[in-house]
Amino acid sequence: MLRIADIIENKDIVIAGLEKKKIHNAASILDDAIAIDQKRKTTQGALDDCLRQGNEMAKKIGLLIKEGKKEEAEAAKSHTAKLKESSKQLQEELKQIEKDLTDLLITLPNAAHISVPKGLSPDDNEVIIQKGEIPKLKENALPHWELIEKYDIIDFELGNKITGAGFPVYKGKGARLQRALINFFLDEAEKAGYKEIQPPIVVNAASGYGTGQLPDKEGMMYGITDSDFYLIPTAEVPITNLYRDVILNEDELPVKNAGYTPCFRREAGSWGAHVRGLNRLHQFDKVEIVQICKPEDSYTILEEMCQHVQGLLEALDLPYRKLRLCGGDMGFATALTYDMEVFSAAQEKWLEVSSVSNFENFQSNRLMLRYRDTDKKIRLAHTLNGSALALPRIVAAILENNQKEDGIQIPAALIPYTGFDKITAL
Repeated sequence: MLRIADIIENKDIVIAGLEKKKIHNAASILDDAIAIDQKRKTTQGALDDCLRQGNEMAKKIGLLIKEGKKEEAEAAKSHTAKLKESSKQLQEELKQIEKDLTDLLITLPNAAHISVPKGLSPDDNEVIIQKGEIPKLKENALPHWELIEKYDIIDFELGNKITGAGFPVYKGKGARLQRALINFFLDEAEKAGYKEIQPPIVVNAASGYGTGQLPDKEGMMYGITDSDFYLIPTAEVPITNLYRDVILNEDELPVKNAGYTPCFRREAGSWGAHVRGLNRLHQFDKVEIVQICKPEDSYTILEEMCQHVQGLLEALDLPYRKLRLCGGDMGFATALTYDMEVFSAAQEKWLEVSSVSNFENFQSNRLMLRYRDTDKKIRLAHTLNGSALALPRIVAAILENNQKEDGIQIPAALIPYTGFDKITAL
């Protein structure tokens, strides 16, 4: 959630950042927020004054009683009763004003960073770098949804039977490839200094609120009937919420956590040929990296996290590109997001496999995630996270890009984890 102090101090910058996120009436909304905050300050001042007078009057009553001034003491008591009633009324007004301010601010997305390009759709995203050689496949090359049938490694029909569309069953070498990728990603995260976390895959509403999935984002998550629990859309939610209502010491920063979880998303939208196979799922596996840091370090750390993800893609010998997302294609809570896409040779298209984002203090303000600096001042931390990596489209690209006449070649970095170097027909 945006901080009212940041809005007041940097109003023009916040307006520009919100307009990039397609909030076209940002100036009007922020004016309303500032007006409500001014009303809050005025009401708080009146309440403080009322309480001060009440304390002074209480002391005066004691002195009047000691001096035997009974009538004056009774008059003072009557005035004190009126002050108490006024204080109660002002407290109720203040509570409602604070609620009104929160209700307004909570509808606003994070403001886009100054470097975020303007744009409305993925077509407006900015390609930063592209690396790796695009594979040239033979004319009879198959897309991954035909390869998985040919080699019997993933079964969508069984998943549909057990659950429904978008819940595949991984079998044999397909399951081992999944496990290999997870272990490889976790091991690489550990080498990079991330502490592994195995969090719950079910969170409460407070956790969804803390990272920005709630309120009003329930449509992307699976809720559990008769509870305020939700299946996680990403490990970002439980891992970041480990630090909700926590005050860290500056020497503990940056915090670096990584975790593997299954992820669950409704993924509302079309299910045509462009999203066949592993391109879009309701359940998928992902290793997530999360960092918590000082504000002045967060953009350096964002680049460091991107380098980590790029290193994984290079180790898997997958051609990839890094994109800076335009404002219209960014998530609700992010200030700046880089996407990593791999090239899927049989589909002849780029597939998103990672998003690495800086949330600045947007999540921290919701989470009350703070740190104590060297001057003992309490400050909001910055939070960042990234997919390192999401598996389905990585698997799709590995299968398509490495298909040979006699099978699918496993990337060298994964062979110690799979125990085999090729997927062949039974």
